[in-house]
Amino acid sequence: MKLTLAALSLLSTALVGVSATLKGLDVSSYQGNVAWSTVKSNGASFAYIKATEGTTYTNSYFTQQYNGAYNAGLIRGSYHFAQPASSSGAAQAKYFIAHGGGWSADGKTLPGALDIEYNPSGATCYGLSQSAMVSWIKDFSNTYHSSTGRYPVIYTTTDWWTTCTGNSAAFGATNPLWIARYSSSAGTLPNGWSYYSFWQNADSGTFPGDQDVWNGNAAGLTSMAKGA
Repeated sequence: MKLTLAALSLLSTALVGVSATLKGLDVSSYQGNVAWSTVKSNGASFAYIKATEGTTYTNSYFTQQYNGAYNAGLIRGSYHFAQPASSSGAAQAKYFIAHGGGWSADGKTLPGALDIEYNPSGATCYGLSQSAMVSWIKDFSNTYHSSTGRYPVIYTTTDWWTTCTGNSAAFGATNPLWIARYSSSAGTLPNGWSYYSFWQNADSGTFPGDQDVWNGNAAGLTSMAKGA
C-alpha cells in the first residue's frame, strides 16, 4: 500500500511556515567527494544527490555521494535536472531510472525528484508553452511512477511554476513538493499544494551544497522512504 499525500500531511509537523526539525542537504558534482560522516555528525538526517540531467549527463561523483550518504546512516534519494527542450519527459525519466534514479522500499531511499526550474542556458520555460510544460512534467511523472510505483518529488520555485506551467494544480494530489526559497519561510506555495515535504532554504550553510529541511519528524521521513 502506497503512502498517500494525505497520509504524508498527517505525518508533517504542520503546514507552511512552521519550523521543521530534520535538516538535510542536496549536492551535485560541484561538491565532489563529500565527507558524509562529518555531515552526519553535524546533524543531517537526509540528502538528495544529483544523478542525471537530460539524457546525456551523469554526475561523476554520484556513486561516492549516494552510497556514502547511505553508509553514513542518512536517508537519501537522487534527483534529475530537467531539460524539457532536449527530449521527452518519458525519455528523461527512463534515463534517470537507469542511472541511479530508482527507488526501493528499504526505508533509506527517498523517491526520485524532478528538478524543474529556471533554464540555466536559455529561455526560462525552455521554449515550451504552459500547457506543453504541464504535459512534459506529466510524461516524466507518469513514466517514473509506472516503473517504480512512486510519483517523483517535484522541486521548483513558485515563481517558475507560475510562469511556466500557469500555476498548474495538476500535481498536488500525487507528487510531494520540494520548494526552493531562500528566506525565513517557504512563502506562498504553487497551486495544488497546501504544504511542502522538503524546503531548500539556503545555498550554503552547515552542510556541503544546498541546505534543506523536512517538514515533519523522523518517523514521517522514514515512512515516506518506505512508501507504505
